Amino acid sequence: MESSMLNKLYYHAIGVISALALLAHTAILGVFLYAAILLKIISPQKLIQKVFDPCIVFIASMWLEGILWWINWVYQPKWHVEGVDTLDKQGWYLLTANHQSWVDIFVLYQLFHNKAPFLKFFIKNELKYVPIVGQAWWALDFPFMKRYSKSYLAKYPEKAGDDIKETQAACEKFSQVPTSVMNFLEGTRFTPEKHQAQKSQFKHLLKPKAGGIAFTIQALGDKFNALSNATIVYPGHTPTFWDMMCGRIDHILVEVTRTPIPSHFSQGDYQNDPELRLEIQQWVTALWQQKDLDIERMLRNHTQTEKLPDLAKS
Repeated sequence: MESSMLNKLYYHAIGVISALALLAHTAILGVFLYAAILLKIISPQKLIQKVFDPCIVFIASMWLEGILWWINWVYQPKWHVEGVDTLDKQGWYLLTANHQSWVDIFVLYQLFHNKAPFLKFFIKNELKYVPIVGQAWWALDFPFMKRYSKSYLAKYPEKAGDDIKETQAACEKFSQVPTSVMNFLEGTRFTPEKHQAQKSQFKHLLKPKAGGIAFTIQALGDKFNALSNATIVYPGHTPTFWDMMCGRIDHILVEVTRTPIPSHFSQGDYQNDPELRLEIQQWVTALWQQKDLDIERMLRNHTQTEKLPDLAKS
């Protein structure tokens, strides 16, 4: 009992120290970020693209590298990664992954940062108001998505399609410079409650939503030749952001596969062509069926591997 209490106190102490370090790291770089954002706002477009956008990406990279350094050298999780091929910083990448925790984002940056163009996510609109980080996402041209309920759209039908417009506007910017576009197909983090409410046919996943990735493919289809599909598994338990801050992450399993994107996906009209819409939805569902099987296999293999030392002793 006493040992358990000491462990809790130890991990919470690590969490507090990590939170203070993160706050200081963010505040210091935030000064340079706000200066760059101000100059970006008042500068002509050519200067923005050549000077201030790269400057903002550099500041964001410094912030991210500090966090990744802390994760790898202070927490020291055990990484088991397969399938990350040689990447090109001058290429365009379309990525997806299963989504369980805020930790997923740092896992994906661990895999792709400094190997491919800076990852850009589709972000919930409410998060733009997060101090410093929200403004950084805005300055980096992350697309902010507004999600409306069915009841709201029934009352304000003119708002229907706003997400599509946001996706198209973001992709227009992405087409100008090499970009890595990340889309969580589930649209939200997995929880048992959401899984049950959806009546999802998958054991480890929520139902995928094809709309966002379909519009991205149609806007930038000639830039992508494949979908990079990351499967993330946390054996034992899914860590929360606070778990990560406390260093309560042991093993992180990741497999990345590349799936060719049918060329005609970028040439049709997902919104108005029911046959194409069905085909893309079936393609996405097939990806998720395989991912569900992969998660089960990764968990099973990890469990068997962890048992091997005990078998050897016996």
